[in-house]
Parts: sequence; C-alpha cells; structure tokens
Amino acid sequence: MSASPDTLLKVPLNDLHVALGARMVPFAGYSMPVQYPQGLMAEHKHTRSAAGLFDVSHMGQLRLVGQDAAAAFESIIPMDVIDLPVGKQRYGLLTNDAGGIIDDLMFFKKSATELFVIVNGACKVGDIAHIQAKIGTRCQVIPMPEYALLALQGPKAVNALSRLAPGVEKLVFMTGGNFSVNTNSGKIDVFLTRSGYTGEDGFEISVPATQALVLATALLAQPEVKPIGLGARNSLRLEAGLPLYGNDVDTTTTPVETSLQWGIQKVRRSGGARAGGFPGASKILAELAATTGATSRKRVGLMALERVPVREHVEIQSTSGEKIGEVTSGLLGPTIDQPIAMAYVPPAYAALGTQVNAIVRGKAVPMKVVAMPFVPTNYYRG
Repeated sequence: MSASPDTLLKVPLNDLHVALGARMVPFAGYSMPVQYPQGLMAEHKHTRSAAGLFDVSHMGQLRLVGQDAAAAFESIIPMDVIDLPVGKQRYGLLTNDAGGIIDDLMFFKKSATELFVIVNGACKVGDIAHIQAKIGTRCQVIPMPEYALLALQGPKAVNALSRLAPGVEKLVFMTGGNFSVNTNSGKIDVFLTRSGYTGEDGFEISVPATQALVLATALLAQPEVKPIGLGARNSLRLEAGLPLYGNDVDTTTTPVETSLQWGIQKVRRSGGARAGGFPGASKILAELAATTGATSRKRVGLMALERVPVREHVEIQSTSGEKIGEVTSGLLGPTIDQPIAMAYVPPAYAALGTQVNAIVRGKAVPMKVVAMPFVPTNYYRG
C-alpha cells in the first residue's frame, strides 16, 4: 500500500517500535513495524522456539450486542454462530451475494447476548459498514477503536503470560476470557483468547490503548519474549498454511475454491437445520454438494524442488508449458529452508504430488503440490 508518512495512521505503540529500532512501513493505512534490528529470519525462528510479541492493533475490533446478536451475525456468514458455546472462538467468513469472500475474521461468544469480532485491518472500515448495514437493526454494532491488540506467539508464550496473568495456562486453543495482568504499574484488565496467526501456541490480547505500553513493556521484560514484526508474521502464517486476505483470499474467491470449506459447519450446509440463509449461499452450497467439477480452481500448497524463492504473482505452468495459475503467496520458509508457496490451479493439477513449474525470471522452477500446513501446527488443545 502506498501512502506518504504524513497520511499514515499510528498504532498506540508507535513510539515503542521506533525506540526498539523497528523499520516502519505502510500497511493497511498504518505505519507498522516490519522487522527489528535482529532481522526477519531471527524473529521467525525466535517465535518458533520461544515467544514473540506482535503489535496487530491495525486490526478491527468490534462488539455485537443484543438478544438477537448471534442469529443476526449468522445471517451474514456461513458459520454456526448460534450453537457456539460461550467462552469459545471460531473462524468465520463474510461473504457477498456472489459467494465471494469480503473478509475472513474471528468471532468469540462472550455471552448469550454478546459477540467479540476481529476483522482484518485493511478491510475494517468496509467490514464494519457492511455489518452495520446488514444487521444494525437487529443488534448493536459497536466498533472498538479505543482498544489495541497484541499477539504473544510461540511455544513459551504461555510461560511468559502465565507469570503475569495466572490462569491463562488453563485455556485451550480457541477459548478465552477476561483476565487481569500484573505489571509494575498495577493490574491491567484485558480480554484475551488462546489463538493466533502463526501456527504456534499463543494468545491475542485486547487491551485499552491507554494501557498498551504498560502491557507491552511487562511482556517484553519476560526472558522468553522479543518484539517481532509483520515480516516474520507473514512467513510464520505461510508456513502454517494460513491464507492472507488480499493475497490468497478476496471477493473473487469462494470458500470452496480457497479450501476453507472446513469452516462451514454441518448445520449451515444443505440438509442442515439452519442451512443457507447467508449471502452467496446458493453458489457456496452448490459447490459444497458437488463431488466433481465444483470449481474451476483450488488453492494449493506448493514446494519448490530447487532452492529458488517463488514470490506472489509468479506464473504457474503445467509441465507441458500451459499457463494454469499464479502464486498468491510465496517465500523461502525459514523453518524448513525450502521455497514454499500458495497458488490457485485447476482441480486436475491439485492432487498431492502433482508437479508444475513456476516461471521465475524466465526460468522454469519445478514445484510439487504438497499438503498444508508446511510446518506442523503447535496449538494447545489440552
């Protein structure tokens, strides 16, 4: 995203990032830290082995409040919201009438009458307007711009956070609640979930922006924790096989094309008690019901057979030289030291083990279709 420094918004921890030596770049309309002096590779590996602190305050946070909030939200996403137990979180998709994906998001049921929702930073203005227009008469749609969002990720995240907020160690993946965090300036009340976007165990912490610096300082004082930028967040999520909205997912892709149909619960599918009723349902349910030929393309994972990084927008060809797709995300995976990528290809080329070629600077780089995630996930399920 191109923008002049004067027009960029600043996250509450902007001065801290600058003080820590971060390289700041435009992202989703904000000035954000892409990496710190230790560098992307070191930050990536530190998160895999210990704990990394990410500032994701550019993301959109909002509350949906009211007796009808769950049913209302369920009417605009193809996920089961009504039956989600209180205290649990779920992955969701906002879809349009053509079955395309407006955004992907996370939602948490705080009570029978309140949902907490996190949407992508670059989409949040449009998302909130969309949600307000669709269900604003059925429940309160309350944006939370006065809150920051931090993510503590890695296998030792629980060690660091549980010292400051006893009890978080009892949470399992995709659960959460209200906690008090002990800091040198006293206790801070936060809302957190045991989740994240790295494939590792960890937590996402919603905190009043006025207290974000105190919280970040307390977390960075823990021996396991180092600050991590958006560069390593991207490489970690790609190794975990997680799509990035705007790269791998957008309004032209359906949940089935993007291989995200696992997120559509049985009750929302054809034959379910509450099937359909969401934007694009006719197309999405038809694709789900079809055994073959449901879509003209599928999102797949690719691994290069040569050590040549393959970036987004690189053309994918069949071994006979026919153009069959394009890379949507790609880099040298720091954990596995192999070039990996996501791409859309016709179903005939989507089977595991299928060989294709990526055209990098005019040279054919052989790649094969592999299962995702590229690196096994490390979520804590108890």
